[in-house]
Amino acid sequence: MKLSQGFTNIWASVLVFVFYSLSFIAFTFALKRLELSTSYAIWAAVGTAAVTLIGVLYFNEPINAIKIISILLIILGVVGLRLEGIA
Repeated sequence: MKLSQGFTNIWASVLVFVFYSLSFIAFTFALKRLELSTSYAIWAAVGTAAVTLIGVLYFNEPINAIKIISILLIILGVVGLRLEGIA
């Protein structure tokens, strides 16, 4: 969304909608195999972690120990939710 410059950059704006659509399609497929609560938690966590990593790597946003620990906790939470569904 940042690259769309408030939806004034047409190609970046189109890509925003394409990737959001792909995200919802992937979420729909996940719902076929996982419970709604687990699927949504994983979807939100992966999105949050991915956006943070993109911000740090692509937009050169500052990274600190709190961000690193928070991302690791998100990953740990997703793994925990997935393991709970297996047990």
